[in-house]
Amino acid sequence: MARHARDDDTPDFPEDAPEGGKDTPARRPARRRSRKDRDQGIRLPDSTSLTGQVLIAMPSMQDPRFARSVICLCAHSSDGAMGIVLNKAIENLSFDDLLKQLDVAPVPPQRRIALHAGGPVEGGRGFVLHTADWSSEGSLQVDPELALTASVDILKAIAGGGGPRRGLLALGYAGWGPGQLEEELQQNAWLNVSPDEALIFEEEENDAKWRRALAKLRVDPLLLVSIAGRA
Repeated sequence: MARHARDDDTPDFPEDAPEGGKDTPARRPARRRSRKDRDQGIRLPDSTSLTGQVLIAMPSMQDPRFARSVICLCAHSSDGAMGIVLNKAIENLSFDDLLKQLDVAPVPPQRRIALHAGGPVEGGRGFVLHTADWSSEGSLQVDPELALTASVDILKAIAGGGGPRRGLLALGYAGWGPGQLEEELQQNAWLNVSPDEALIFEEEENDAKWRRALAKLRVDPLLLVSIAGRA
């Protein structure tokens, strides 16, 4: 299971977003790679980046943390990849609870946004994946329609009745080292699809979002399970 903040932990939303460089999330791999992987790992040309695409876990996914996961890739290059899991809701922490922990005035009810476990890396660090109609100095432009912000500024904006039109708040992220995601794609661990707002932001049960993502590809989950069972 993906880690998320405990009730007695205050998630980390820095006042100022970190500058780009070695400490940005995309450069922090989720797992240590073997020497063979480092010596022979697949390198991805930046021109074939999947940034902005949505990954859909195949039924044969071996890592239980990502079983039936739907992940928005926010950065992907030869240096690695990072993304936000879209369908692992956090049940024991509300948006209002988080705002209170961060000493931000509670938001009006109509502006509440859902909390998700964004991945197993840095489970106490907060990110907001949101529509690109709002940005701050430290926001990462994922594609023309999406942005990612990791500073408390966006929570203050939402609490004040502003901020982006739509957003999803995640604790933690999913990360891959150089060549790691490419290997998993070659092993048929993931499918990928272009996102739409409903897939990114609509609230629904974990499996329902996974099935919605597969439906965009016109793929029958039962057929995938059957194929995986014969592999």
